[in-house]
Amino acid sequence: MATEKDLPQLTPAELEVMKVLWSGDGLSAREIHQQLGDRQEWAYSTTRTTVERMVRKGLVEKNAFHGLHIYSASVSRARGLARMVRDFAAQVLESSHVPVVSLFADSGNLTDEEVAELRELLDRQITGVEE
Repeated sequence: MATEKDLPQLTPAELEVMKVLWSGDGLSAREIHQQLGDRQEWAYSTTRTTVERMVRKGLVEKNAFHGLHIYSASVSRARGLARMVRDFAAQVLESSHVPVVSLFADSGNLTDEEVAELRELLDRQITGVEE
């Protein structure tokens, strides 16, 4: 069953890092920092600390490659967005997640597969159906 633990609650900073990783998987901390650019006015050490915390939380995977640590997303974009979509629909729209998922589908910002996964994650959480 998709539980609260299965749907990570990303902080705004974590979301920015995940966006970088979702668009260019397999990056060093330096590459993540460079791609964050003006979105986050962090020192490089802050980027590394944030990414390492995300590794401990299970959001990011770390692998060694020729002496470098390479980071990649451990959760899909749909899973990373699911809790935000659910919370936005419930708290702001006072509605189900269905209209919000439809907006993602219509926007073209997510692939058809990502929209399907997002819909499935949210439907499963509501119905309590096991994975």
